[in-house]
Amino acid sequence: MIGRRGRPGLIGLAARTAVVAGTASAVSNASANSAQQKAQGQAAIAQQQAAAQQAAVDAAAQQAVAQQLAAAAPAPAAAAPAAGIDIVAELQKLATLKEAGLLDDAEFAAAKAKLLG
Repeated sequence: MIGRRGRPGLIGLAARTAVVAGTASAVSNASANSAQQKAQGQAAIAQQQAAAQQAAVDAAAQQAVAQQLAAAAPAPAAAAPAAGIDIVAELQKLATLKEAGLLDDAEFAAAKAKLLG
């Protein structure tokens, strides 16, 4: 038999179509995976930047609170017991500083003893 020339047969056409479709599918999947990984990387970077900004804001807020409490703290500690001092108000300030974590139990007790004489 003499080989057939011209258009390919039905099986040859189906095989060629399957190869082209498989190649296109593989390229499409690789492209989609690459785009998804790139988007995930960008989202991770954005999340890290947001976390860093939030940490900076938290640190600034804590520093501001510490400065405000530090400005209020020396007044009761430096003041000597005198006739004009409102002891109840001073004890409340000390309790507030203790609750904020700026004074531990020993410091609170020492300051209270100093106020009470």
